[in-house]
Amino acid sequence: MVLGLDRARRSFPVLLGALTLAAVAGLLVCDVLPGLFPARSHDLLAAFSLTAIAVAYLAYQAAQRPPILELVKAILLATAFLFWAANQLWPGLPQATEFNDVAIALFVLDLFLVIVGWGPAATDSSFVEAGRVVKADKQF
Repeated sequence: MVLGLDRARRSFPVLLGALTLAAVAGLLVCDVLPGLFPARSHDLLAAFSLTAIAVAYLAYQAAQRPPILELVKAILLATAFLFWAANQLWPGLPQATEFNDVAIALFVLDLFLVIVGWGPAATDSSFVEAGRVVKADKQF
């Protein structure tokens, strides 16, 4: 059954996404109650959250089997998250600023590519924009 295959292909990204949300909740609790957590917990939770969502997004994109340009954009975005995670995990490294700068550059490039319309438009119904109906210059 095709629907079953879609669910099977999406289960890993969904499970990893849920685990990431739990880690983010832990990160926020760590902000409010830092005494409950061991030293460096905040850095580890932040880096894990960024890495896990990057992997979940790549797995989600792989399950969608997008056109190559969309896959390249997904890899670009995931790489930005990984550089940001490196910056969070190793803030004391001399390269931490470069990790952060590469992440910023990749995020900016990704959004610029979206703005200029690089790659085919997303048609996946999971995107809010895909469900919008436009008639006579009005959106419904």
